[in-house]
Amino acid sequence: MCQKNQAAQEQPYDYTEQVGHLLRKVYQRHVAIFQQNVGDSQLTAVQFITLCALRDHGPSAQNDLVRFTAVDQATIRGVVERLKARDLVSLGPDPKDKRKVIVMLTTEGQRLTSQVTTNAMRISEMTYGQLNPAERIALVYLLRKMLDDTSQP
Repeated sequence: MCQKNQAAQEQPYDYTEQVGHLLRKVYQRHVAIFQQNVGDSQLTAVQFITLCALRDHGPSAQNDLVRFTAVDQATIRGVVERLKARDLVSLGPDPKDKRKVIVMLTTEGQRLTSQVTTNAMRISEMTYGQLNPAERIALVYLLRKMLDDTSQP
């Protein structure tokens, strides 16, 4: 056995230094910052990105929302139901395929999305914390690079 492999085996596994653990903790911190600063106590981060996806892409099928938001089908279904209950989105038939249901922002959904966007930018700033501008760019670059890694599922 080579010395490099032996040295790696002798070091104990410290979960507190593992990328998954650190990403989870940062995400938990971000969600807490979001909930404290969003300005609408009923709005979750996933609901907000769904509203943003509708703002950016226009009326969309739920399958498209899954693709735009990276939220699974079962979760997006519940998100849409909760947004509909608050009159932030409405549902209607797809003009091209009447079997498909399209999700659309309501006037109230557009208003809330615009209102929360200012807070969301501040939330991102708070999530970055003490990172300087170069570190912020590097973090986003590295996260995107990890997401674009096609060698892993």
